[in-house]
Amino acid sequence: MELNHEYYMNEALKLAKEAFDNDEVPIGAVIVHKGEIIGRGCNKRNTLKNPLMHAEIIAINEAAGYLNDWRIEECTIYVTVEPCPMCSGAIVQSRIPEVVFGARNKKAGCAGSVLNLLQQPGLNHRVNITEGVLEEECSSIMTEFFKRFRKNSK
Repeated sequence: MELNHEYYMNEALKLAKEAFDNDEVPIGAVIVHKGEIIGRGCNKRNTLKNPLMHAEIIAINEAAGYLNDWRIEECTIYVTVEPCPMCSGAIVQSRIPEVVFGARNKKAGCAGSVLNLLQQPGLNHRVNITEGVLEEECSSIMTEFFKRFRKNSK
């Protein structure tokens, strides 16, 4: 089944905007199984006071519950920003076969920017990567958030 990357990335962007509105780093993620969104998440680290509450982790948890399995096979995860080390590890461990992301994360990205954990030859699972889907929109919400954050920090 051919997925419409822009449609699902727009769904992830809606979640990023939700995070933005809650003063969270604006990252959103959705997991798609056979054309249906089965997991959604946006950053909630500050809201829940929990360093694990990244968009991808929340979406993976919801998808695992939907599938009633820790293996999130036959799925694609869409995330507005390149996954960090923790989220990349979770994606590999949950056996998600494909990651589609919007903007690169030059400081912590683990789909090629800093490291590529998603395709590490020594690991037992490797993930297909598609990048740059709605890159401008995904990047601009991050830029806007950090401008606001720096302004409010002064």
